[in-house]
Amino acid sequence: MHVIIIGAGTGGLALAQRLHGAGVRVSVYERDRTRSDGLFGYRVGISPDGSRALAACLPPQLFETFKKTVAITPEYTNFITEKMSELFSAGGPADAEILGPADPEFTERSVSRMTLRQILLTGLEDVVHFDKKFARYTQNPDGSVTAFFEDGSSATGDVLVGADGTSSRVRRQYLPHAKLVETDLFGVTGKLPLNDETRALLTPRMLRGVTMAFAPKGVNTIFHVMEFEWQRGETDPELVKAWPGLTFDNTRDYIMWGFGCHRRFLPPDFMQLSGPELHRLVLDRTRDWHPNLRKLFELADPTSCFPLNIRTSEPVEPWQSTNVTLIGDAIHTMTPGLGVGANTALRDAQILGDNLVRQKSSVDAIAAYEHEMHGYAWEAVIKSRARFDGNSMAYKPVIGRLGLAVMRTGMRVVNHVRPLKRRMLKAEVRNRDHARQEA
Repeated sequence: MHVIIIGAGTGGLALAQRLHGAGVRVSVYERDRTRSDGLFGYRVGISPDGSRALAACLPPQLFETFKKTVAITPEYTNFITEKMSELFSAGGPADAEILGPADPEFTERSVSRMTLRQILLTGLEDVVHFDKKFARYTQNPDGSVTAFFEDGSSATGDVLVGADGTSSRVRRQYLPHAKLVETDLFGVTGKLPLNDETRALLTPRMLRGVTMAFAPKGVNTIFHVMEFEWQRGETDPELVKAWPGLTFDNTRDYIMWGFGCHRRFLPPDFMQLSGPELHRLVLDRTRDWHPNLRKLFELADPTSCFPLNIRTSEPVEPWQSTNVTLIGDAIHTMTPGLGVGANTALRDAQILGDNLVRQKSSVDAIAAYEHEMHGYAWEAVIKSRARFDGNSMAYKPVIGRLGLAVMRTGMRVVNHVRPLKRRMLKAEVRNRDHARQEA
């Protein structure tokens, strides 16, 4: 069997690792020109589900390298106001008792997007072909499939997997009726170094957690602290030293923030704004925020800022399986509401890879994968949109303030009423750790 994968993103590379490790011939075609191009975004949250999928797809030594190169694990989930008043905070030993013991091998992890890509590319140097822009494919009479690229070249195999992201050309040809939906929400991401100055701007729980701030007019931000022990020699130096991806990794301790806002409060040309223009826009929209948060926005490198159009897929009815299929954002783009987009792509890769390795018929393997995917992926898409949709009450011109007040009050109540907090935390586990839920 020869499997052709279009796109060297998280899902596509994890699938390639699984197949390559099992001796299946696989070829990956990526539009980026080099191994370090195209890395928009800075932090990827890997859930227990995502960790299990990576462990199943990667060689054991490479999975150990992954564990050693992640950031210090977040201990807290925090919700605050734009004035840094606490709404809700979960984490630490007291809240861990609510859920019972977690598997330390498969826990929540934060990883730099650059680091994750270098991990996934390691060992696939002869498999991944860069600077290959996919144009179209044909399904041939002999049961094979041929991918054609803009440079005039082509590749023929037994299976074609579209892993080419939200704007997937494979999806547009294969499932032209599959639609992306505008949420009317847009975002800006920025990055600044973690140092003595910026560390002092954070509360202890912010420093060791993931923090969301909710402000009037539906404006919200998220802050991630990324601190890496491996870069200071505080983890197994020999393991990291032997990792080929180290040559390409430029990660340093940093804070990442994401600013979200409704289309109504943004200029029409928002997606065309430069990094410095976006940086100024965020500063303008947060003028009355807490001075510490303002400073975090101010200290971000303006050239690190880029715009995001937050879209979502619309669930599609099952289709007749063939030797062409789709994984990750190419089929189920979702909002960041649950924070499980990359983890769902990894789950796709594990299930599809396992099926292709174990089943004699590639179409049967794809059909079995798609049957599962239509369940868990669309559930995640729907739940993510419910939490992050520009049509919700929080974004309405007048009633939005009432919605914000109700939400803040609800969070404060849950934060102090133990049974309600228990229920909320267990619901989050169901979204991110299916094995723990089933146990």
